[in-house]
Amino acid sequence: MDALPPLVDHHCHGVVRGDLGLASFELLLTEAAAPAAAGTTYFDTQTGFAVRRWCPPLLGLEAHCPPAHYLARRRELGAYEVTRRLLRSTGIGTYLVDTGIPGDLTTPDELAAAGDARAREVVRLETLAERAADAAATPAAFVTAFAEAVHTASRTAVAFKSVAAYRHGLALEPSAPGPAEVRLAAADWLAGRAAGARLRDPVLLRHLLWSAVATGLPLQLHTGFGDPDLRLDHADPALLTDFAKATDGLGTDLVLLHGYPYHRQAAYLANVFPHVHADVGLALTHTGARAEAVLAEVLELVPFGKLLFSTDAYGLPELYVVGVRLYTRALERLLAGWVDEGAWSRQDARRVAGMVSAGNARRLYRLPDPGRDR
Repeated sequence: MDALPPLVDHHCHGVVRGDLGLASFELLLTEAAAPAAAGTTYFDTQTGFAVRRWCPPLLGLEAHCPPAHYLARRRELGAYEVTRRLLRSTGIGTYLVDTGIPGDLTTPDELAAAGDARAREVVRLETLAERAADAAATPAAFVTAFAEAVHTASRTAVAFKSVAAYRHGLALEPSAPGPAEVRLAAADWLAGRAAGARLRDPVLLRHLLWSAVATGLPLQLHTGFGDPDLRLDHADPALLTDFAKATDGLGTDLVLLHGYPYHRQAAYLANVFPHVHADVGLALTHTGARAEAVLAEVLELVPFGKLLFSTDAYGLPELYVVGVRLYTRALERLLAGWVDEGAWSRQDARRVAGMVSAGNARRLYRLPDPGRDR
């Protein structure tokens, strides 16, 4: 397959600025919230093996070197140099960065500078709402502050993002709640809320989603697996069917992130609703050597103009490398096989590869043409 255009990573996060020890590095290889079981390591996962395959050569080491050797080299070079080397090896030209995760992480501008690329912000709705609540004395003040925050964010953000799958699950009533219902829910939430507490009220989560829909910007929705704060069966994208019906024709695109192990359901929704799109970014990183099988399952049904590339990298620049390498190898092998057996033409394979890697995201998020993106 011909060389891909500069990739658009349409959903990702900042990376840790400082150096990491073995324990802190390992925890960023997994969605788990606790150290590995005694006598085991998170390096012994598909993600861990992929990091050891693809990242050591970029730091001057042999592929598959022991984790201790890799981390020693990482400390020798320093966090900034490691991030710079790894990000610049990926071929990513544009990062769309979800800034809703707390911690000492690089900003979109810092990520772009390290990767010699461009970056735009994806604003997390729940973070906006929680900040508004921290400053609000009354339910009415909260509603006003949140509306103003959404309006302000919509001027510069490329999209909004919701983690309702974590906070309540995706089986939400599909309609927008009325103003009185929102104020009542806000009163209950604020009355029993300590500063910084997470928003989990289903009425308010619906209000967040519909506030984003009203802006016309794309709305990214976490679906499928994640950390233990999530009930996996409550994150099946099929639960969004009624919401997809309710938002059809309103001018806002829905983007179903990750999906695994429900990625076929996400592909189905993208197939039957014109405003629904999908990706499998997090899934490819965590399935490692099996990424080709997962990507093939998504491509069974998803319209090729509705699938987008992402890494969902968080914390470790290594996860950007792994996300890109696993995606590009899986895509190349799949398309080459389909061309060889005559199912696809070589021209169509090149065209679809460019669409999924960058073109679809540029169209959906209204990004500049590649020639004007630097």
